[in-house]
Amino acid sequence: MIPSYRVINFNAGPATLPPEVLKEASDAIIDYAGTGTSILSIPHRGKHFDAILEESKALVKELCELDDDYEVLWMQGGGRLQFAMVPMNFLGKDDTAGYIDSGRWSADAIKNALHYGKVNVLSSSKDENYTQLPEWPKKIPNDLAYLHITTNNTIHGTQLKKIPSTDVPLIADLSSDIFSRQIKYNRFSLFYAVAQKNIGPAGATLVVVKKKMLKRVARTLPPILDYRQHVDKNSVLNTPPVFSIYVSLLTLRWIKAKGIAAIEAENERKAALLYDEIKRNALFSSAIKKSDRSTMNVCFETVNEETVLLFVKYAEENGIINIKGHRKRGGLRVSLYNGISLSDVQYLVAVMQQFEQNLNKR
Repeated sequence: MIPSYRVINFNAGPATLPPEVLKEASDAIIDYAGTGTSILSIPHRGKHFDAILEESKALVKELCELDDDYEVLWMQGGGRLQFAMVPMNFLGKDDTAGYIDSGRWSADAIKNALHYGKVNVLSSSKDENYTQLPEWPKKIPNDLAYLHITTNNTIHGTQLKKIPSTDVPLIADLSSDIFSRQIKYNRFSLFYAVAQKNIGPAGATLVVVKKKMLKRVARTLPPILDYRQHVDKNSVLNTPPVFSIYVSLLTLRWIKAKGIAAIEAENERKAALLYDEIKRNALFSSAIKKSDRSTMNVCFETVNEETVLLFVKYAEENGIINIKGHRKRGGLRVSLYNGISLSDVQYLVAVMQQFEQNLNKR
């Protein structure tokens, strides 16, 4: 049974955070680290927040196995700001950037890039309704300003399993699977991830950029839109989202203590358990190509729309929330981020089985 004090939240974001993180964060709202001051009130240019920034940056590099060739930034504006900032900074008006179109968010990134330069969509699975990943291009032009990929498609439930190596700068949106598995982060010249999935609460966006990439900035920009200015000001060019960054630090500590390898193994078990039940249960099915299925966002269907609504209602009655599919896709979506436990998924599977039995009795 689910604990009496909470529901199980399978939302795609803002997502469930580990209970230990929530407890420490809630204590800090009253009294941060014995200072007598709330974390919500500490100066963003004071020594306490400086320490939070430095520890969080060090942990990101450690977890990603990166050296000092990389800069770590905490920014605002979410993924959509990064869709614009990447081409603003690195795509000159006469340059061409490569994009892999694997879902709604990569398509939005492409639209933003077209404001600043040329775009070569090297591969797309739009014609397949994004139920599978696009084929990897056989040849990547060497003259591209960069190649942009999305590693996990939150809306569509697909995931790139291996990070390719390229001769052009590789930029990635890692928003929904960062820190969920072992990844060769050093293959990226820049990667970014919104916090509200595997890192922390909404409000902050993690950006990690290779120092030599910063030498490729293509145009003069207002400081707030220039990655170099954010590096120079140590993520405090403007007032940063202090609380979101602090909770992200707590989550990074939790990830380090648990270990990425252990987290990956647990995420594989969670996903396998749910996919197996979808295959077994006559009420559910998945159109996603098996080799491309995401371990983070499990997207699936029921026999008809009425059954979707019935199951969502039944799940809510049993303490499970936020499993309805994205409005652009429909169906059901269960997000299995790091904060979701194996027992949470076991409970969901039991509810799915009970729902099937109840419906068969009607």
